[in-house]
Amino acid sequence: MHFASDNSGPANPEILAALSAANTGYAMGYGADEEMAKVTSRIREIFEAPQAAVYLVATGTAANVLALSTLSQPWQTLFCTRQAHINVDECNGPEFYTGGAKLTLVSDADKMTPADLRQALEGEENRGVHGPQRGPVSITQVTEFGTVYTLDELRALCDVSKSYGLPVHLDGARFTNALVSLGCTPAEMTWKAGVDVVSFGGTKNGCMGVEAVIFFDPAKAQEFEYRRKRGAHLFSKHRYLSAQMLAYLTDDLWLRNASAANAKAARLAAGLRDAGAHFSHDPQANMIFAALPRATHQRLFDAGAVYHLWDGTLDGAAEEAVTARFVCDWSVGDDQIDAFLALL
Repeated sequence: MHFASDNSGPANPEILAALSAANTGYAMGYGADEEMAKVTSRIREIFEAPQAAVYLVATGTAANVLALSTLSQPWQTLFCTRQAHINVDECNGPEFYTGGAKLTLVSDADKMTPADLRQALEGEENRGVHGPQRGPVSITQVTEFGTVYTLDELRALCDVSKSYGLPVHLDGARFTNALVSLGCTPAEMTWKAGVDVVSFGGTKNGCMGVEAVIFFDPAKAQEFEYRRKRGAHLFSKHRYLSAQMLAYLTDDLWLRNASAANAKAARLAAGLRDAGAHFSHDPQANMIFAALPRATHQRLFDAGAVYHLWDGTLDGAAEEAVTARFVCDWSVGDDQIDAFLALL
């Protein structure tokens, strides 16, 4: 009954088999391996972007901060929601890798709106050399509250960004979960909507540890290469990143894993709803935020359930509702969910 994070689950056996197969003989290092050429070709095909520049790193933080540093200057400010991973979970990594660019927080909600974004943009670049200049806009898809931007919402945010001449970065740590939820193509959720760079996640969706950074305009490609090397994220034995990503994109494993995770979360959400849980956000992918009485949380934890409380602790009135976050990964079984719901 483990619903703490999709980071906590195992790597898919198909990923491990690919790593084992790659672990024979010799291969050129630093991204010159044959598998990487196949990865680039496959990603270009999937995203309908034949000129895209594709790079691999081992962590989502590296993907985000290196992409954003390539899009920005130290005297600029990046725009994101208050709950964005780059604001609350990357230990000032964006500020460090950009050489000092700050973050401007657009909204306290799960999603930023075009009106929110325009207001934030108008609040900057109005003090000449004394204030920060406008920099890239970063959108998280799936959001940190388990919701998904519609294609219309993405296009509207990109339209506002482009009206100010600003590039758009998509933090896609759970990219495929959002894609499955929307039933659209990768191109529709990225460059066709106006996204310039995407961090295309693999780790949360069954890989051991690999993320792709995709530039739809390759003009920034060489700068990214320098930043990745200088930032200590260019793997010498790169083939082990390539092998993961290639297996991930073979036989629709990326889509199968995300579909499974989303379906399990829907099953769990239905059971929580039947038990009277209150949802702070409508679950649309593989992450759920639901409130239950404190005594219920205590009983579930005592029985071995693993998940995170979100807005409180176990100390307090037994009947008081406390919101918790539940996340399903590709591997969670119906038996785990049914056991949890039986306890609930």
